[in-house]
Amino acid sequence: MKARLWLGLSLLCPTLALAVPEEARIPGGVALVPLSGVTSAQAPDVRYGDDRVMVLPGAELGEDERWVAVVGIPLSASADELQELHFADGGAAFHIRHKEYEAQYLTVPNKRHVEPNPDDIKRWRRESAEMKAAFKRWSEPAEPVTSFILPAQGPFSSPFGLRRFFNEQPRNPHSGLDIAAPHGDPIQAPAPGEVVAVGDYFFNGKTVIIDHGYGLTTMYCHLSEIDVALGDRLETGDRIGAIGATGRVTGPHLHWSVSLNNTRVDPLLFVDGH
Repeated sequence: MKARLWLGLSLLCPTLALAVPEEARIPGGVALVPLSGVTSAQAPDVRYGDDRVMVLPGAELGEDERWVAVVGIPLSASADELQELHFADGGAAFHIRHKEYEAQYLTVPNKRHVEPNPDDIKRWRRESAEMKAAFKRWSEPAEPVTSFILPAQGPFSSPFGLRRFFNEQPRNPHSGLDIAAPHGDPIQAPAPGEVVAVGDYFFNGKTVIIDHGYGLTTMYCHLSEIDVALGDRLETGDRIGAIGATGRVTGPHLHWSVSLNNTRVDPLLFVDGH
């Protein structure tokens, strides 16, 4: 079982403590960065690039700093570059180490899912803008979400970060975790949140995106059916839909993405025991 850190939230709720993600300072990982010199009673507005970062109290991290930034690191980040955070009282920086992800070669039967035509590209651009808006959404629920249960049961068929080749053509790295399961098996909400996007997208098929607050969102792709609607508020374990094979797939499975500060990160960093 992975070691997990716990952040006391006495400043927000005297009896609440959060299990924070496993720290992995690599591309596609998560960094826990103490914010030196920030003593305000309210969490500062911290930015990593153009995106706002989750900030939690750090009283139980063994640090003198009052606040800790929980930062998603892009798969494109380089170990040769210093990663910088910016906020009103100053800034913070951290290093990451190199991570070489394995390659995966897939044969996609629908050639348009590898070489889309102009109409497909127009559709994908519209859908991509909708998804990006959901990933950039910022909300502040009373209780921050920092850990998940698995949304489906089954073997992990494609891990996060794979360097992917479709019909021998290179594509973007795998930005989620694939869970293989029979067609029609249930998909559940891994934590409380609000449904902020629902669609049937060209590449992703039937898709749901949930906002869990403070820059943390999750996406569920290739569903056979969707059982939620835009604006629905979900609790842990509520049904989202069912396993399917819609969009660009080679068989039924769930593609589960976790996004932190508009950055896709390894979902298993948020799941205890994996």
